Parts: sequence; structure tokens; C-alpha cells
Amino acid sequence: MANATDLQFFSTLAGKASLSAAAREMGISTAAVSKHLAQMEARLGVALVTRSTRRMGLTPEGETYLGHARRILADMDDLDQLIGTARVAPKGLLRVNATLGFGRRQVAPVISRFVRAYPEVEVQLQLSVHPPPLTDDSFDVCIRFGAPPDARVIARRLAANQRVLCAAPAYLAQHGIPKTPHELARHNCIGIRQGDEAYGVWRIFSGRGNKQKTETLKARGNLSTNDGEIAVQWALDGHGIVLRAVWDVAHHLDSGRLVQVLAHCQTPEADIYAVIPKQHQMSVRVRSFVDFLSAALTQEVARSP
Repeated sequence: MANATDLQFFSTLAGKASLSAAAREMGISTAAVSKHLAQMEARLGVALVTRSTRRMGLTPEGETYLGHARRILADMDDLDQLIGTARVAPKGLLRVNATLGFGRRQVAPVISRFVRAYPEVEVQLQLSVHPPPLTDDSFDVCIRFGAPPDARVIARRLAANQRVLCAAPAYLAQHGIPKTPHELARHNCIGIRQGDEAYGVWRIFSGRGNKQKTETLKARGNLSTNDGEIAVQWALDGHGIVLRAVWDVAHHLDSGRLVQVLAHCQTPEADIYAVIPKQHQMSVRVRSFVDFLSAALTQEVARSP
């Protein structure tokens, strides 16, 4: 039967390239590490590690054992912190999922600062086009756009997310500047597919209060993609008008490489949320990270136009 000592031992061992490196980390002899590992494998009846003269690797059973070991250790840390017997500082494994572009530009730099502030937290960042299923326990925090309509998770709003229509000055000089949403039909519009949405379906709001009008447009053009960075680059190259979050184009608008069009109109909200499975909502490291990310994004919003 596994115990906390075995779990911590194997978690440390798996993070090293060799038995000798693990021994140095633990402050014991290589022989002692080899003996402890052999005893664990004998009890389990499977090999956890493949050994060579200089390096080692995990077997499939070792990978499975490691994943469960780190989750159990993290849960034990949470329990200690919740009942007040451990240090206040968060520690343990934190699994974060985010979209590709936003994850690279916004989430990854915040994680860098977070682990510098809390070095006992181990963060695994997974970037994906589609968020993981809500029933999948493969993440502790998922950063996504829009609150999910599901009671199995907690959704905390982190920041507003305004989308803007914009194009390169050269494109607008050649094709003209649209004055109304209806005029977009005469322009080359760069399509971006988000999740399961259809390509190039844009909803534009104009007017205010009782006079507000909603137009649903099939934005047409000769370029479309499921990667927002590519779409922005095509707009910079002068191919057409793109609908993109301010987060992604603020620096281009500031520099004049892109120009906002139909600034008097609005698009549906797609605010940024931290989605947390209910079983992880009380985790100290999860709450600390979400607070840290929220503060960072709030500062970023304050700097955006």
C-alpha cells in the first residue's frame, strides 16, 4: 500500500534525470534511492522506472503512479492548509488550461511571476484550441472566454474582453471605411473560428437603449482560420477587416498598424473567466493563482485603450 513517504519519494525521483541526481536532491546515497525504489516496485508488482547507466525514464505504470501521487500530495497540502496546520503560502501541483494565443501572451507571463512569488507551487500549463470537458479532472483552473452554463464548475470573472473591428490603413485606403455594419458585406472579412462556432458569423450592436439594433452578418472573405494570431497577421498584411479582442490588437492600434472601424458599434461580450471544478475551489494554490491572475489582468485592462 502506498504511503505519503513513497508518494513524495517518487515525485522527487521522477523530476530528476538519474538516480544519483535524485539522491543528491534527497540528501541520501544512490544506493538508498535504488533500494527504496526496488521495494516500491516489489510491493506493486510492476516496474516504475527504466534504468540505464546514466539516465532513467518512467514506464507507463510509472507515469500513472506519478500523476496520482502528485494529485494526492496536492490534496494533502490543501487539507493541511484548510485546517490551519501548514504555512499560508500555497504549494503543490497546479494544472492550468488556456487557449493558445491568450495563454502564450497573457497567462504564461503571469505564471512566470506567480512561481517566482510562490516557488513551492509546481505549475503545468496546457494550451489548447478547445477547453477540456467540464467532467474531465485534468485541470484545476481553465481560463476561457465566457462563463460556462454548468453547475459543476465555479466561474469567476477575471476581466472584461472587448472585441473590435480593425484593418490595416492600406486596406482601408484602397477599399474605403465602412460606416454601418451593413457595409461590411462589401468588404473582405477575415474569418476566425472559435470553438464550434461557424466561420465568420458576426453579431454587431448599434445604437443604445430602446434604439439598439442587432445585426447578424455572415462576414465573407477569401481567408479564414481557427488561429487568432494568423488572422491578425493577415489583417496587418492588408487582406481585410478582422474582429478580434482588444488584448490581441491593442499594441497594433497604438502603433497605427491597425485602425479600428465602426467604433460606435459593439459586439457580444466574451469576458475572461477562471473556470474551477467544484472539487478544487477550496484549494489554496488555486485561489492564490486566480487572485494573482485577476490582479494582473486588471492592471492590463487599465493600460488598454
